[in-house]
Amino acid sequence: MRAVLQRVSSASVAVLDDDTGERRDHSRIDSEGLLVLLGVTHDDGEEQAQTIARKIAELRILSGEKSATDLDAPILVVSQFTLYADVRKGRRPSWNQAAPGPVAEPLVARVVEELRSRGLTVAEGEFGAHMQVSLVNDGPVTILVEA
Repeated sequence: MRAVLQRVSSASVAVLDDDTGERRDHSRIDSEGLLVLLGVTHDDGEEQAQTIARKIAELRILSGEKSATDLDAPILVVSQFTLYADVRKGRRPSWNQAAPGPVAEPLVARVVEELRSRGLTVAEGEFGAHMQVSLVNDGPVTILVEA
């Protein structure tokens, strides 16, 4: 499992309807918190979901070297299979390392559940949807976490 954590002062997700092109606001956070882009690979499971959720909640990357848990900071989690793109050959990325939707979706949901069980406020993207993610990266701070 792979996550890109960005410290943000705000972040939002809008979903685009593939047929009509209509844009609909989906979720947002409006205060200091984390935007998490989360990718799942084939051999990920419960252990990786728990580990990455713990890291997201406890990494001290917010103001004053505090964690999301310390500050009760909101988190926006967006599934991002492209974190497992393989671009070593040619010009077209391979997605072979990304887990298929039926494997990835429950693990993304498990990470969200783990974060919420810690008392954190968690907003989500829409799994499998065409999304537009907006953010104000604070710092900038961007951290790659793997489990």
